[in-house]
Amino acid sequence: MEIETLRRLQREAQVSAEQENDEGRGLINGRQAPPLFPPASTLCFPSPTARPSLGVMTQTPTIPEVLPWRRSCGLVSALESYRGRDRLIRTLSYGCQLIGGLLAEQSSVKSEVGKRLLLISSQLSHCRTILRLFDDLAMLAYSKQYGLGAKEEDAIIRWLSVVSNLADQLYYPCEHVAWAADAKIIHISSTRWWILSTALWGLSLLLGIGRSLKIMLNLRRKLRNPEGKSSKSFRREKKMIETQVKSEILSLLSNLADLANAIHWLPPGFLWAGQFPPWLVGLMGTVSSLISVYQASGPHSEKSDDS
Repeated sequence: MEIETLRRLQREAQVSAEQENDEGRGLINGRQAPPLFPPASTLCFPSPTARPSLGVMTQTPTIPEVLPWRRSCGLVSALESYRGRDRLIRTLSYGCQLIGGLLAEQSSVKSEVGKRLLLISSQLSHCRTILRLFDDLAMLAYSKQYGLGAKEEDAIIRWLSVVSNLADQLYYPCEHVAWAADAKIIHISSTRWWILSTALWGLSLLLGIGRSLKIMLNLRRKLRNPEGKSSKSFRREKKMIETQVKSEILSLLSNLADLANAIHWLPPGFLWAGQFPPWLVGLMGTVSSLISVYQASGPHSEKSDDS
């Protein structure tokens, strides 16, 4: 009996020692214990240096590219790009101004809601102004790439584009100075700089309108002169030309709507400057923004530096 008791005590001591050894190696009942935190290799971090210690995330993990909902949702894809976010903010800003302007002219309750929507519109517009602080280099790269438009066959289109690029390039620093003056970063009056930036924007829009009209005129001429092409190739080219014409018509309407607002924001006394009610400004901007969103979602996406 004493021998059996002694053997039992020895077995219990041996089992206890094995359990302690397993715990030291991260084992439970001979199996690997689950980690307290998931291994770093299973997390998706922007870079190896961003991996946290002790399982604490120091940076927001990126979304894997393979997620099916991410591929199928056009809105999510648009919001991942700067231009996509800018189009959405622009549409929301002018939409709030349109609805807010209409409600502000109604009864007291609706008027209060309208005022709040106008405030939202103002803040969204201010957001876009700040984001445009970083657009100078992108515009400079585009202007440098286009150069003097050596690839353009039509001289009028070429010079309209060159002057338009120059106006866009000058627009940004003028707006930056106006913003800095309003923010009290520099102690000068912002009024003249806002007027100058708006005038440059209006000039760019006017040149864009002229460019679209000239392109449509050239495309119409191509349709009238098949130049001895076969009927099959001509039908294919006709379809492409009609698509281009439709795109230019949309660009023309967008620029006209923006030009109406640009003139409104010039000093009073010039055409209809200062005469638009808020809802009409919102309507013009909403039309232009929706056209921009439609063009961006289609097969022909254009460079857009709308303000």
